[in-house]
Amino acid sequence: MATTLTSKGQVTIPKSVRDHLGLKSGHAVEFELRKDGCVVVRPAGRRIRRRTRFARLVGSARTRLRTDEIMALTRG
Repeated sequence: MATTLTSKGQVTIPKSVRDHLGLKSGHAVEFELRKDGCVVVRPAGRRIRRRTRFARLVGSARTRLRTDEIMALTRG
């Protein structure tokens, strides 16, 4: 997705990105320049939280146990 820089240093944020970030006219945005050269743009005041390894695994377990069997396992 590309956009053009104007002579005033302005760019238009593509609609799909604005929609994804929930940006509306008049909203402030922040730019973060990372050491690897990437630039992150986000709505002002919001921080992107990185998910821990545990958080990425939550809800991913698959089992064929019935509820009463699971309860018996958790109760020892």
